[in-house]
Amino acid sequence: MQNPTDIQGISLESLAKTFGTPLYVYDGEKIFSQVKTLQNSFSAVPLKIKYATKALSNLSILKLIKKAGAGMDAVSIEEVRLGLLAGFSPEEIMYTPSGVGFEEIQEAVKIGMMVNLDSIPLMEQFGAEYGKSVAACIRINPHILAGGNLKISTGHSESKFGISIELLPKILETVDKFGVNIVGLHIHTGSDILDAEVFLKGGNVLFEAAMKFPNLKFLDFGGGFKVAYKPNDVATDIAEVGKKVGEAFQEFCKKYGRQLELWIEPGKYLVSESGYLLVKTNVVKDSTSITFAGVDSGLNHLIRPMMYDAYHEVYNLSNPFGTKKKYNVVGYICETDTIAANREMNEIKRGDLLVIKNAGAYGYSMSSNYNSRLRPAEVLIWEGKSHLIRKREEFEDLIRHQVVIEF
Repeated sequence: MQNPTDIQGISLESLAKTFGTPLYVYDGEKIFSQVKTLQNSFSAVPLKIKYATKALSNLSILKLIKKAGAGMDAVSIEEVRLGLLAGFSPEEIMYTPSGVGFEEIQEAVKIGMMVNLDSIPLMEQFGAEYGKSVAACIRINPHILAGGNLKISTGHSESKFGISIELLPKILETVDKFGVNIVGLHIHTGSDILDAEVFLKGGNVLFEAAMKFPNLKFLDFGGGFKVAYKPNDVATDIAEVGKKVGEAFQEFCKKYGRQLELWIEPGKYLVSESGYLLVKTNVVKDSTSITFAGVDSGLNHLIRPMMYDAYHEVYNLSNPFGTKKKYNVVGYICETDTIAANREMNEIKRGDLLVIKNAGAYGYSMSSNYNSRLRPAEVLIWEGKSHLIRKREEFEDLIRHQVVIEF
């Protein structure tokens, strides 16, 4: 896997000089091509792509994804508002909350998007409020353990997400009691799923349950497609998933008696590989067992390695042909924030630019001001030009909403 020195002809080094470090950079063409790959792989079915906004919610990224022909999956009313600002119509947004207050549900209904109901109490409250007048979707927990990390496995029996498939009789009873207009069923089993068989297993749960709902318009298979993180890493074979899931879906539709739409909710798949986090080396420090390369970023900008034990490839942009040596690339946060452990890299010196790959998903969107550090700028490369799509924070941003009292 080649380490890029430029994106669409613009050198990463020049971007670091222009915009400073740390810096998030996104390749817009990669995002666009990922959408097209999904559309092509599922071309045999009526497909709707609902981008999982939580992965990267910058307005310019959302506008680009809309331009590519995808809709949105939002998990908060704030994400909904971002989608509307980016130009999505309410009909293009799926709203899938978890454990929110009912006033948020009411606001979503007022705006006009599809609401995904993920608990019996919410179904009851929704039904009592709206009856048959508002169409809705139900999120089913299929009791399937899948994904690269338990924290991102959302379809197993002890997950907080969705309504247990074993409660299907109660679901049907609630629908009947309140006359809830259910037009879709949804599952999402987790992230980093490789095997088409996992999607088919979840699909079979959906297909069986769907026969109990006569007014469906779509089935939503969620997301979870895996991207490559390491050299020679395996990724989800999207063509195979599209073919097998598409065939199974069309067979179901024949049995159901009507053609439905198939929805999917990719997040990481669309934006992860587009993203690069550029950081500057502040210090190179030897210990008795390892050499540390300390950079001007940390878990406040990219928490995935610490939270999920996620692997992100890191390379030395300033010294691509230097002698190989093992390093721990660490952040500047007052907490253990190892970005890359015991990693063989070209020799690193103070001032060298390092590039952290696969930083497009759950990088900036999970960033914080921990240690009162500032969040970095974001830049989008599109049609061979660099566009600043978020300014770097300044100190004033840290205190903007604080109310200081005098003692």
